[in-house]
Amino acid sequence: QVQLVESGGGLVQAGGSLRLSCAASGRTFSIYAMAWFRQAPGKERELVAAVSRNGVSTYYTDSVKGRFTISRDNAKNTVYLQMNSLNIEDPAVYYCAGDVGGRDSYYTPRVQYEYAYWGQGTQVTVSS
Repeated sequence: QVQLVESGGGLVQAGGSLRLSCAASGRTFSIYAMAWFRQAPGKERELVAAVSRNGVSTYYTDSVKGRFTISRDNAKNTVYLQMNSLNIEDPAVYYCAGDVGGRDSYYTPRVQYEYAYWGQGTQVTVSS
């Protein structure tokens, strides 16, 4: 079992930056690929970015490429999402997720059902 706790959300002006953090506790963090999802009101939850167990492979949805960076520190049991150039399409509740564990070290899961562990979410709001 893995417990995930997000932090770092808040209100930022358009064009600004935020860094989300997700601290994991429980089983060995490095066996899990990790991801950030987001869900805006009235919309389905979508994958924003994913990072492999070893931190080498990453995936980004098209709308955040070049603006967001996912990274992880396995020594600190933490995954990050650096969000730059935030715009009015980015406000949502952002969720940290961990996959089922034990997959290939370079694998980045791309669908929700591959993720077994979820945080409670952190709100990101962007003002124009």
